[in-house]
Amino acid sequence: MEDYIKMDYTLPTAEERITKVNEILANTPQEKRTPLYLKKLSDYIVSAMTPAEKKEGLIITDNRLVTLKKWEVSFEGLVSQMENGEDGIYNIITNDKNMIRFPKRRISEEDRETVPGLKEIGEAIEAAEAAFQKASGKARYYLKKQIIDMRYDQYILRTAYQKPVRLNKFAKSIIKFNLDEHISIAEDGSVVSDGLVSLFNPKHIKALLCNYSDLKMETWDKFESDMKWLLIDLENLVEKTLKDDYPLYYDLLIYKIDGKQNVEIQQLLLEKHGIKHSLEYISALWCNKIPKLLAETASKDWLYWHYTEEVKGKWKRCSRCKEIKPAHNYFFSKNNTSKDHFYSICKECRSKKK
Repeated sequence: MEDYIKMDYTLPTAEERITKVNEILANTPQEKRTPLYLKKLSDYIVSAMTPAEKKEGLIITDNRLVTLKKWEVSFEGLVSQMENGEDGIYNIITNDKNMIRFPKRRISEEDRETVPGLKEIGEAIEAAEAAFQKASGKARYYLKKQIIDMRYDQYILRTAYQKPVRLNKFAKSIIKFNLDEHISIAEDGSVVSDGLVSLFNPKHIKALLCNYSDLKMETWDKFESDMKWLLIDLENLVEKTLKDDYPLYYDLLIYKIDGKQNVEIQQLLLEKHGIKHSLEYISALWCNKIPKLLAETASKDWLYWHYTEEVKGKWKRCSRCKEIKPAHNYFFSKNNTSKDHFYSICKECRSKKK
């Protein structure tokens, strides 16, 4: 794996690195140009690109982004980038059950002896770490970047050689879980649940949406399954949150569940709503904005019920919309100068004004 040492991370621009890569390729036999080898070279170039160059897609294409995602080896890294597919469902049990799609364990001596090329990467890392201790300034920064990249490549190489353990038919398994939960209010005022799956958690909602079709199919006739009723609650939550107030988000969600790709969704949204969002923004809406909106609505609904049915909570009338809402930071922003420590105008009205 001498090419790991040959790469010069002190070259600051993509153009200089392209020249370096061309030199490497000129001296590399065709049989050694494996997908992993070429990926390393392309990552070497991409890491020097400016944000503007990346945004313009001069080198990184949509297909390449998909390829990069497939090379993720840790469960946390993979799930954080996934949009669709069964992978998203593992968000549900990451923290509580410590179940992972790709086991993340240290590189062992056995790995170094059995996986071709792994030992050479380890030796390159040791050499770079020794140089790092003596380096300073920019050289030290680039050496650190090189070490991080090589450590990452260790796991990619091992995963490519040793097939990862995969959990199959998870949709069928999750429907058998008991989804009972105990709900409480944290010190910061947020609504928290100790349940395996919760509609108060945006990550859980994202996982449910990513796997909605499979889960719906598995639970349609299983009236005893907690998952069936959780999906019904999710459907009601989507209707209440998005259909009237965020029609574009609502359509985007339907398109995603139907399995449409971002490029197709981009065109459909343009035709129906007259707005053309970038593919990256569509992905951000699906992965972050929509789940967050749904979780916020679920939390607010529970707080209304809690302060009405369970405890005698403090209520406050918004001076603008005149609605009476719980005196809680989900509804009113904190203001330590006021008597009740909340602003007189609710968050919703303040947001509309802005």
